[in-house]
Amino acid sequence: MRFGILVFPGSWSHQDFRHVLADVMGFEAEEVWHKATGVTGFDCLILPGGFAHGDYLRAGAIARFSPVMPAVVRFAERGGLVLGSCNGFQILCEAGLLPGALLRNASLQYRCQGVHLRVESTATPFTAGLAPGQILRMPISHGEGRYHADRETLARLNGEGRIIFRYCAPDGALSPDANPNGSLEHIAGVCNARGNVLGLMPHPERAAESLLGSEDGRLLFEELLARALG
Repeated sequence: MRFGILVFPGSWSHQDFRHVLADVMGFEAEEVWHKATGVTGFDCLILPGGFAHGDYLRAGAIARFSPVMPAVVRFAERGGLVLGSCNGFQILCEAGLLPGALLRNASLQYRCQGVHLRVESTATPFTAGLAPGQILRMPISHGEGRYHADRETLARLNGEGRIIFRYCAPDGALSPDANPNGSLEHIAGVCNARGNVLGLMPHPERAAESLLGSEDGRLLFEELLARALG
């Protein structure tokens, strides 16, 4: 299985993803500069965290116009797997591949900390190997991660099982203290209608080795690895 890791001016988590996917898990992984106009040959695309183009206007607002994005949209429309983490999630929302928007944190502070996530749905290739209600621990690192969607969109996401992760306490309870950015309904990750595009604010690539205090992030790729090995 071959991963393409998009790199925008200001991306900073692409090397962490490449290390985890290639060195830790044994996948083929290659960086793709944002000016590329094709993504042929990849099975999964990763949009990593960082500050694409500086994000001075709004997180992801300029990156959505990068030359590579039309190819990413076509790739997703054909059923290709796409995962966006942090800034990647913001870009996927700006590009219309995922619903909703990521707003300034309710605290108006940048938050860099560990969080707990409750798995709400296993109906994506990235969560197929997990259990509903399973608790994961990963870090966040963002200033604009407060998920927001209008009432109709939120109802559709809930009704179609497209809310994939919610911020929670270690025991899985949903409480204001466990919601680090004030996200609507504690939402930390959502997918598209087809389930092949997933966005989440936490960083799975920074929780993939015991040295880092958690290996839960690699669980998102274990099922893909099992499929690749047949």
